[in-house]
Amino acid sequence: MGSNGFGEYDHRIDYVFKIVLIGDSTVGKSQLLSRFSRNEFSLESKSTIGVEFQTRTIVVDHKTVKAQIWDTAGQERYRAITSAYYRGAVGAMVVYDITKQQTFEHVPRWLEELRSHADNNIVIMLVGNKADLGSLRAVSVEDAKEFAEKEGLFFIETSALESTNVESAFYTVLSEIYRIVSRKVLLTNNSQRAGSASLRAGTNIELLNAADDVVKVKKSTCCSS
Repeated sequence: MGSNGFGEYDHRIDYVFKIVLIGDSTVGKSQLLSRFSRNEFSLESKSTIGVEFQTRTIVVDHKTVKAQIWDTAGQERYRAITSAYYRGAVGAMVVYDITKQQTFEHVPRWLEELRSHADNNIVIMLVGNKADLGSLRAVSVEDAKEFAEKEGLFFIETSALESTNVESAFYTVLSEIYRIVSRKVLLTNNSQRAGSASLRAGTNIELLNAADDVVKVKKSTCCSS
């Protein structure tokens, strides 16, 4: 296996999960991605142009999971370009800046766009970034928690600068996706034993019929820093 958690593993990949980062420009999406994928943070970071992605391979329940994380530009003029990249995503992080109320007010718009393009049961986490700037806070933890619970989202506050809760945010999303997929595999295997056709290697597993479980877990595990 990779020795530092940021390299690739030397054995086969069991799952590849596509995650998208969405939210207004300058909320810190690229910094979150850089911190998680390479454990780096740059004060000179510039706004993303179009779409970029990074990968990181982790182990969840003894399975090797490769996270393919897409960073979509928040600028309005790139919205038409990036919308196609929601397709195939099984997880999403909707990011706002805790010091800018407007970025939080725009979250419903981002959710609407996400849900119009992605699978109905996509795992979504609401992320309040820049928690290191607590003295400049404009969005309360309580308001964000209330919104997340109403929408059935996970919630966490992070600081890409201080690396606070970044690992927890991504691991929570990836672990929840894995839990749903594992449940689907179990159901598929049970169907096979009942006489259905065997599942061939490489078959896509869709996140269907697990919405009730996901919502219950989301509403009971909302968290903050």
